[in-house]
Amino acid sequence: MTKYRTLLLATIGFNFSFLIWFSFAPFTGPMAEEFGLSLAEIGILASAAIWLAPFGRILTGWLSDKFGAPTVFAIVLGYVGVFSIASAFAQSYAVFFVERLIVATAGITFVIGIQHVSEWFDEENLGTAEGIYAGIGNAGAAGGALILPRVFPTDWSGPLFQTNWRAAFFYTGIVSILLGVAYYALGEAAKSDEKRQATRESASFKGWFYTATRYGTVVLALAYVMTFGLELSMNGWLATYYREGFDTQNLTLAATFAATFSIAAGLLRPIGGYVSDLLARKEKNILPVFTGRYREQWTFTALCFVVLTMFGMTLAGLSGRVLLAVGAGFLVGMGCAFAEGAIFAQVPAMFPNSSGAVAGVVGGVGTVGGIVYPLVYSAPFLANLHLGYSIVAVSMLPIVLLAAWVFRPHVANRATTDGFVAAGEESGSVAADD
Repeated sequence: MTKYRTLLLATIGFNFSFLIWFSFAPFTGPMAEEFGLSLAEIGILASAAIWLAPFGRILTGWLSDKFGAPTVFAIVLGYVGVFSIASAFAQSYAVFFVERLIVATAGITFVIGIQHVSEWFDEENLGTAEGIYAGIGNAGAAGGALILPRVFPTDWSGPLFQTNWRAAFFYTGIVSILLGVAYYALGEAAKSDEKRQATRESASFKGWFYTATRYGTVVLALAYVMTFGLELSMNGWLATYYREGFDTQNLTLAATFAATFSIAAGLLRPIGGYVSDLLARKEKNILPVFTGRYREQWTFTALCFVVLTMFGMTLAGLSGRVLLAVGAGFLVGMGCAFAEGAIFAQVPAMFPNSSGAVAGVVGGVGTVGGIVYPLVYSAPFLANLHLGYSIVAVSMLPIVLLAAWVFRPHVANRATTDGFVAAGEESGSVAADD
């Protein structure tokens, strides 16, 4: 069926986008040596991978509603591939930095795929479908950490490059361009002309502003800061952390340790979406304080788990046992996966005709965590590299408290109509109760 082909196509496209997004992470050591980078500068490089994502996701979410996902996805994969190839030939760090900044916009494809999948699947299975898409897609970061250092080892000697990371960036760029062509040729924007028309008509600035300022959109966006933003930061940082924090000089081993987090954060995400769907179908309360708001109960539980595991990450690191820290990282990834799956089960269910626009806001704002958190992890004022995780955990507490306020039944019932700024006539957004 076409909807499953759409899911497969979007998943493959996003999986590779995630791989190329964080393709620099396994090679931070050789790149730092070649360009003379300090540990703090590596942290800035990890942060820079997220700089353009907030605006890019907001824009491409709206563009996907307006012009259809296949066109937008193909364009992004195409130019990302071109700049990845160019970065393989960069001789100065300034040029390299700018080129990789553009390559990092591969991460904006997330909201394109979210919109594409939501155009084909019905509400009762939407959380599971989006979870499969995003979960397997996010695992591309783990694929990059596991595959790239092995395909392009430190002693690489190829026909074009004598440096492994340059070869990796060149060949992944080629694949990105080819995948963009395939997406454009095989993708179909929506399951019906009526659905495509309804989505296109909702793609106005008035409709976007309305949905972007509702309580539901804002709280889910901030929740995504502390989950997906956290995931981004860990994907770009953990290989460095395991290498520097535990004196693990084997690059492949450090990347493998880091991949355990990415595997959990990616492959377990469908569970988060499935549990949200299940609780909504069965109308089962797991947190009576939010009675009747079944998806919200699961989302809140997952957010609390993320905070607890981040404190656990610091404790595991202070123990000095690298395997304990790897296990703690896996649990953080699990928490991210469950919460992210829950959040993006709520997004299209709450805003069925504006899923691209809302996904763009939630996904775009959510990436801010990926910009800020690496700077905390590598901050020079920290006594050691293990304390940054607890600082980040403390910063998450206000978001959890805001979620508790919005998820209360009498607030949540109007979370798609009431907002943080005055609401005019509802435009382009149809609220749907869970």
